[in-house]
Amino acid sequence: MTDYGAANVAATTGQAPAIVIRRLTKLFGPLAAVATIDLDIPAGSFFGLLGPNGAGKSTTLAMVTGLLRPTGGQIWVDGIDVWSNPVEVKKRIGVVPETLLLFERLTGSELLQYVGILRGLDADIVADRSKDLLEVLALDEAANKLIVDYSQGMRKKISLAAALIHAPKILLLDEPFESVDPVAVRVIQSVLRRLVDGGATVILSSHVMATVEDLCQHVAIMNQGRVVVTGPIDEVRAGGRLDDAFARAVGAEVVDASTLSWLQGRTPVDEPPML
Repeated sequence: MTDYGAANVAATTGQAPAIVIRRLTKLFGPLAAVATIDLDIPAGSFFGLLGPNGAGKSTTLAMVTGLLRPTGGQIWVDGIDVWSNPVEVKKRIGVVPETLLLFERLTGSELLQYVGILRGLDADIVADRSKDLLEVLALDEAANKLIVDYSQGMRKKISLAAALIHAPKILLLDEPFESVDPVAVRVIQSVLRRLVDGGATVILSSHVMATVEDLCQHVAIMNQGRVVVTGPIDEVRAGGRLDDAFARAVGAEVVDASTLSWLQGRTPVDEPPML
């Protein structure tokens, strides 16, 4: 197997990284959406990928999962080169992308059956796991409803169920809590913690700092296509708050809202006379 320089990560985690990225680049014309990044994601960890809009997070995840071909660089998932052996990589991962592309004319139950069989699972196992996932994610009453009629939050949950049905070794999530109600968020967090407790790796891209602080042990912050900070979350926030560390890392300026003084004590606008 190719030596990808994982000794430094293995020395601290006791095992090789779940994902290794070396000199990864993605160009869209003259624009470098991802600009030659290196990243090690420890196995068995909850890893947060952070950054402002347009930082390159979703592009990076798309390349890691084999949905987007890099302009340059290499990616190993569980020690396997993503582009040399994509089928083996896909066997090991589950993915919930930010933009959900689902089979709209299947029911939730039919989607899970389809994905489970596609993953090579026995039909009885698929049926049992589908039932469990639909119940835990509060989708059991919508199991026989067409996905086209699902709300955005329900679509997020059925996508997560489809990504989990084969018990993936590595799960990649791009804004998984967007449009999901607070009760469902707590349930999903519990499911993800159970997955990590079982030895899996979860990579979470999110803008919600409180969620990342609550779940993740390691983080990387991207800005303008580059990884600007990475490490254990306690080291990154350095005794402070993660959102402060994030702002420093991306060079966010303090915005002066005093120019909007008209928002306070405004005078009612004269209404036009009634005709």
